[in-house]
Amino acid sequence: MKRLNSLTTGLLFSASCLLLASATSVLAQTADGSASSTSASTTSSVTATANAKPLPGNSVYKIAATLSNQNNESFTLADKRGKPVLVSMFYNSCEFVCPMLIESMRLVEKDLTPAERDNLSMMLITFDPARDDTQALQSVASKHELNSKYWTIARTDPASVRKIAAALGIQYRLLEDGEFNHTTAMILLDGNGKIVGRTQKIGTSDPAFLKQVRKALQNP
Repeated sequence: MKRLNSLTTGLLFSASCLLLASATSVLAQTADGSASSTSASTTSSVTATANAKPLPGNSVYKIAATLSNQNNESFTLADKRGKPVLVSMFYNSCEFVCPMLIESMRLVEKDLTPAERDNLSMMLITFDPARDDTQALQSVASKHELNSKYWTIARTDPASVRKIAAALGIQYRLLEDGEFNHTTAMILLDGNGKIVGRTQKIGTSDPAFLKQVRKALQNP
C-alpha cells in the first residue's frame, strides 16, 4: 500500500509540474503579446503627441491653405507634418527650367537608400493653378515617372500660392505671354515644416544639400 501511495504521489507531482510549466508558458506569451502591443501603442502615442504640439513660429505649415494633389485629394500643408519634405514650385507649361528642376529632385531621391526614401516626402506646388488642373498634375507625374507613394504634385488658390512662395523664399512673376519668371530652388523642411536646407543647384547632384537631407532624416 505504501508503494502504491508513493507511486500515486509521484504521478500527481509530475502532473502538477506539467500544469505549472504550461501556465508559465501561457503567461509568458501573454506578457510578450502585451509588451508588443504596449510598444506599438506607445510609438503611436508618441507620434500623436509630437503632432499635437504647437508648430514653431517659422513653420511653413502654419499657412492655412487647402491644396489638392494629382489624385484630386485635398490636404493641408500641416498634413505633411511628421517627416522631412523636399519641396519646390513649378508650372507645367515651363519647357526647360522646371523639367530640369524636377529631374534634380529625382537625383536627390535616387541618391538615397530605400529606407531613407521611405522617410522623405517630395512635393511640387504649381505657380499656375488656373491652367494646371488635376489632369495637368497627373501628366507631370506620368511624364517624370513620379511615384505617388513619395511624390505630391499640388495646386491651390492664387492667394495661397503667394503665401507659400513667400514662406519658402521663392519669387515669381507672371509675364504677359503667360510664362513665369521664378526662383528655381529645392527647399528642405523638417518634420515640423521648418526650413532646414535649400539649394539652387540644378541639373547635377549637390553633395552639401544631400548631406542636409540625410541629417534631417536622422532628426525629423
